[in-house]
Amino acid sequence: MRLVLVASIVVALAVASCENRSGPSPEKSESPRVPKVVVEREKYERETPLPPEVKIRLRRDGKDNYSWELSGSDADQILKVNEKLRKKVAGEQGK
Repeated sequence: MRLVLVASIVVALAVASCENRSGPSPEKSESPRVPKVVVEREKYERETPLPPEVKIRLRRDGKDNYSWELSGSDADQILKVNEKLRKKVAGEQGK
């Protein structure tokens, strides 16, 4: 009788221990939630750089004729500014 009692206790403990291991509980299966991190670039990195600066020295003589000197670091920008000035001055002299 003792043997049957001990055997049934061993079987009951084995079944109970297998039931705990067989299926993970839903609470423990989920890993702790990691907060989502969103990295934004700094605002100054997204802005386009300013165009090179062109300095203009405008002169007018006694006969209302204009002349100018341009200086800057970018030759293409200087040529664009020179062309704009020519169009403006030619438009105003035609009036």
